[in-house]
Amino acid sequence: MKKLLLIFLLISQVFFAQSGFEIGNTLYQKGKYEQAVKAYESVLGSKKHSVELYFNLGNCYYKLNRVAPAIYNYEKALLINPEDKEILNNLKFAQKLNIDEVKEVQKVGFSKIIRDFTSEFHYNTWAWISVAFSTLFLLFFIGYYFSQLTLSKRIFFFGMFVLLFLLIISVSAAISEKSIFDNEKPAIVFAEITDVKSEPQKLSSTVFTVHEGTKVFVLETLSNWKKIQLTDGTEGWIDKNSIREVK
Repeated sequence: MKKLLLIFLLISQVFFAQSGFEIGNTLYQKGKYEQAVKAYESVLGSKKHSVELYFNLGNCYYKLNRVAPAIYNYEKALLINPEDKEILNNLKFAQKLNIDEVKEVQKVGFSKIIRDFTSEFHYNTWAWISVAFSTLFLLFFIGYYFSQLTLSKRIFFFGMFVLLFLLIISVSAAISEKSIFDNEKPAIVFAEITDVKSEPQKLSSTVFTVHEGTKVFVLETLSNWKKIQLTDGTEGWIDKNSIREVK
C-alpha cells in the first residue's frame, strides 16, 4: 500500500510540474508575463529543474524589465547547458540593462594562453574528448599488436604516442575546468542599489556601489556578510541579503 502511495505521489508531482510548465508557456505566449512567472515558479517549488524552465523564466523577467531575476535565471540555465547559444545571447541582452559596467580583467602571458585553450570547452566536453582519445589509443594498440607489417607497426606505434599526448592534454583541461567550476561561486545582486564595504560591518567605509543585476563572485562568508569580487578584481563586503548565489 505504501509503495502504491509513493508511486501515486511521484506521478502526481510529475504531472503537476509538467502542467505548470505548459500553463506558463501558454501565459507567456499570451503576453501575461507576471502570471507566467507564477506558473514557472510553482514548478520550481516542486523541486523540478530544467534548462527550458530557467530559460523561459529568464525570458519572462526580461520582458518585465526585471534585470536581476532575468540574469539569475539565465545563469541557472547555463549551469545545466553552458554551451547553449540562445541562452548566452539572451543573457547578453539582459546584461545590457545593467547599470554597472564592470570590465573583466584579462590575464596575460602563458596563463592566458592556457586559460583561453581550456575554456574553449566545458569540462564535460573535455571528458568526452578524453574518452574519444582513449578509445583511439586502444584501437591503435590493437593495430600495433596484431599488425604483421613493419611500416604499419611503426605508424600505429607513433600514433599511440600522439594519442597519449592528446589524451593527457584533454584530461588536464577537463580537470582544470572542473576545478574552476567548483571553486567559483557566482552570485547576482538583487538589491536595487547597495554599498560594498571595506569590512564586514555597516559603519565601515564604502569601497564602491553596485546595482541590481551585477554579477559578483563570493570569496568568503562571515555572519551576515559576504566578501565578493567583481570581474575587474575589485573586492569588498556586502550584506548577504543583497545577493543571490547562482549555485
